[in-house]
Amino acid sequence: MRYIPCLLLVLVANAHAEDWPGWRGPTGMGQSTEKNLPITWGGKDGKNVLWKAPLYPGTDKVRYDQNQSSPIVKGERVFVTLSYWPAGAVAEKEFPEHHVVCFRTSDGERLWDAKVPPGSWKLTDLRGGYTAPTPTADGERVYVLFGSSVAAALDREGKIVWRKELTPHSFDVAMGVSPILHGDTLLIALDLMNKSSKLLALDAKTGEVKWEKKRPTADWAHSTPTLAEVKGKKQLLVAAATSLEGLDPTTGDTLWSCTSGEAKPSRIGDTVSPVLAGGLVYVDSGRGGGGIAVDPTGNGDVTKTHLKWKSSKLTESIGSPIVVGEYLFRFQSPDVLHCWQAADGKSVFTERMPGGSAVPSAIATADGRVYFASGGRSYVLKAGPKADILGINELGDPSHASPAVAEGRLYIRGGRNLFCIGNK
Repeated sequence: MRYIPCLLLVLVANAHAEDWPGWRGPTGMGQSTEKNLPITWGGKDGKNVLWKAPLYPGTDKVRYDQNQSSPIVKGERVFVTLSYWPAGAVAEKEFPEHHVVCFRTSDGERLWDAKVPPGSWKLTDLRGGYTAPTPTADGERVYVLFGSSVAAALDREGKIVWRKELTPHSFDVAMGVSPILHGDTLLIALDLMNKSSKLLALDAKTGEVKWEKKRPTADWAHSTPTLAEVKGKKQLLVAAATSLEGLDPTTGDTLWSCTSGEAKPSRIGDTVSPVLAGGLVYVDSGRGGGGIAVDPTGNGDVTKTHLKWKSSKLTESIGSPIVVGEYLFRFQSPDVLHCWQAADGKSVFTERMPGGSAVPSAIATADGRVYFASGGRSYVLKAGPKADILGINELGDPSHASPAVAEGRLYIRGGRNLFCIGNK
């Protein structure tokens, strides 16, 4: 047998070993270093479906929450959060069970299923549900957030390390924001009603509050911030209610802010995470309305100096935008893909994509493909100045979750099952 140095083995093993450790992956913007992912899957013959694992213990005895959270991948494990009411429970009057489930990436085996006791916020309006936030993970723990206003950390074997109830909980309908890891700090943007918004920083090891920054001018929003690097320094890009902001992730201090420039600024922070590309940050509301593209290098109110372009009013586009090269893509309801030039907002094309969903957020791979993937109908495009559709796929298990990518595979959460997609 030929001898291969250990270092070379490590390099080969890690060549495609990028994890998907939180909301929208390692960059928080849906970008993956993977290439040659499948462009066709599913259908009657289950093409390129490597495995399919049921999410729930049964299909007819429980009532399911909205369960919009997306899967994440860390090492050889996939983590999913879900909530459901046992048989006989009244959803509007009782808390659902909160679960964190761990699957093995190689074959979909369920390694463990852990319960997290609910927090103190009981929802009477279940449109958003208890399980919108996507978890995040490091090498030791997985961090979860549930809509009953409770955060928790679990170890690799599913044991709760800490649990923290978050107050106040004056959210609009539901808690939609996902937690973000910044070093040993867990950041949670609590943009609330009643002028009680704040950025909360928890110690990732203990769950104790390290600091919090009150944000009384920020109204409610469900937008998960994006941690990005600007001029060699980290910024937390936040889609606040009526402004796009850059915050210092170590203190929560506002570095800059920008509105739409209107006399009554339009809403920006509803559902969408900002994206940074080509020196500009773009965001829109997600629930309908225009968007703004901002140079994030300024200080203070930069509306008059760093607002570079604005998009026209959009229909509902709950999922977050994706940028590939010079193109910015937005999937809108009903079934419409819009593409702009990222540098100046000029329209490139608009294309109908029947049966696609504007709720899951797209991902982009290093070979210029864009995946609008979900448990229902999925589209794969070649990024460019026209709608070059490479594949249309159907899993028949619709959901609002966004996909994860790791080790040459797509992990797609359906309404009832978790799917692993890879080249057979």
